Amino acid sequence: MVAGALNTIDLDGLALRPGQGRRLDVEIRPDGLTLGGQTYGVESGAIAARLEISRTSAGHAIHMTFAGALEGPCMRCLEDSRFEVSVDAREIDQPGAADEDLTSPYVDAGILDVRAWAHDAIALSLPQTLLCRPDCAGLCPVCGVSLNEVDPATHKHEEDTDPRWAKLRELRFD
Repeated sequence: MVAGALNTIDLDGLALRPGQGRRLDVEIRPDGLTLGGQTYGVESGAIAARLEISRTSAGHAIHMTFAGALEGPCMRCLEDSRFEVSVDAREIDQPGAADEDLTSPYVDAGILDVRAWAHDAIALSLPQTLLCRPDCAGLCPVCGVSLNEVDPATHKHEEDTDPRWAKLRELRFD
């Protein structure tokens, strides 16, 4: 168990031999996400994560898992909401490999940037639209009232037609 929030891990400092592995239970404080101009942050500021680091013949294979919650506005009604996230991410780092798929962008000179990896893993695990609930009705496009709080059958507005379309109403197809 590693105490305190962790930003980086010295992979070479773990002194693993090829075939050896190590499991670390760590606390990560990933930066908040900005999606559609709105900011989403980790609920408690920190997430308990498990890292499994294995030494390969020329580098490392890394597995990170964690679950937590993000807080931020619903993308339809803008109400403060909570969104569950579950991450299961893997990285391979083989320094000097000709194939860029074998080089992790989160490892530099044997140092794993756990914070950046967790941030990106959260972003990739999110659904396309973050909603406060699956049936969120959003906001009325005319008056801006939350359609979750009013009866849609009684919430009506007078239809104001755009004067630019007036000539089209005069067309008659006989």
